[in-house]
Amino acid sequence: MTIELVEHYTKATSESTRLTRSPHGMLEYRRTQELLRRTLTRPPARILDVGGGTGIHAQWLAADGYDVHLVDPVPAHVEAAAALPGVTAELGDARELRAPDQSADVVLLFGPLYHLTEAADRSQALAEARRVLRPGGLVVAAAISRYLSLLETGTTGRLTTEMAPAVRQVITTGDYDGHVGFMPTHFHTADELRAELESTGLKDVHVYGVEGPAWPALDVAGEREFDQLVDAALQCARIAEQDPLMINVSAHLLAVAAVPPR
Repeated sequence: MTIELVEHYTKATSESTRLTRSPHGMLEYRRTQELLRRTLTRPPARILDVGGGTGIHAQWLAADGYDVHLVDPVPAHVEAAAALPGVTAELGDARELRAPDQSADVVLLFGPLYHLTEAADRSQALAEARRVLRPGGLVVAAAISRYLSLLETGTTGRLTTEMAPAVRQVITTGDYDGHVGFMPTHFHTADELRAELESTGLKDVHVYGVEGPAWPALDVAGEREFDQLVDAALQCARIAEQDPLMINVSAHLLAVAAVPPR
């Protein structure tokens, strides 16, 4: 998986522009900032950004006053992140972190839980996050919703009879085969994401829908309409962020959990 991951992010796509090249990406970025600023303890605190890409979140977190160290398996990502003010970075794997025990206040997992397609690997990544956190520290983990491809293809006119079986499969199993782009990954439901964190011994798990129900409409409207529509989309996301009947219509999910105090 690591070789395929490096190949994908080096040749097939640019992670540095992912959250700025589409309306739903821009919405995801704003909502992720909002949820983190609402959830995290105030700086100073040590954040380990595991799978942090080129550092799009590490950059603003460092500017907010956090001590941010990024870990990523893609050399180009690490090089880009290490050049950011206040950010350090290294090559690494979420399943085998080099950080010492109880050395971080927060671990961000904004990629590993969908790129690790085997449940055992996701469990290992969560166990590593717990190992490096101090008692009371937080894991913040992102996941892709199983309903992303249904909503994306259904609102853009791309959902065909030929594509429908693949869409049904990802909803049923979480196994995404790349049918709307990206690479094969694992897509979660909110309940599945919560259960994976709880199975590692993490406590007080809260799962949020990031973009809310309006994200497909933003993409259909296009970038020129984004500024006019984004405030309503943000309000929509906030209202539905933990609604059990609506949470899975977000493109992404964000789980926050704590390491039990000793």
